[in-house]
Amino acid sequence: MAVGHATARYIRTSAQKAGLVLDQIRGQEVAHALATLRYSRKLIARDIEKVLRSAVANLQQQDGFSGDVDRLVVAGCWANQGPSMKRVRPAPMGRAFRVVKRMAHLTVEVAERPRASTASTASAAPRRRRGAPAPARRGSAHARG
Repeated sequence: MAVGHATARYIRTSAQKAGLVLDQIRGQEVAHALATLRYSRKLIARDIEKVLRSAVANLQQQDGFSGDVDRLVVAGCWANQGPSMKRVRPAPMGRAFRVVKRMAHLTVEVAERPRASTASTASAAPRRRRGAPAPARRGSAHARG
């Protein structure tokens, strides 16, 4: 299974703000993640979209890639804190307040979803219908009466 990743460094936002958007796309299919980022109101979503597209392009260049872009999922994504720029803001009575302008390093990993085999899906236990009564448990304290 091939994995591609991309990193954008020194992005002018805090890692906490970027993490809010990254939490929305983690584990999603790439097409759905791109749609989520496209219509997000956060400005950092544009930078994350760029990193996601780069990770997909990096995966397509690898030898083990099957060529099916529809099977790609966002395997992992995170934002690490980068360096902070310290600035001084004048305050009343000759004082000064420190302003910290934060940066983040954004990383996105994309992987191929494994193909579902027909043998494993057929052997799975059947699901019960919604509203159907649950089967009685044997050996539980409630069933002994």
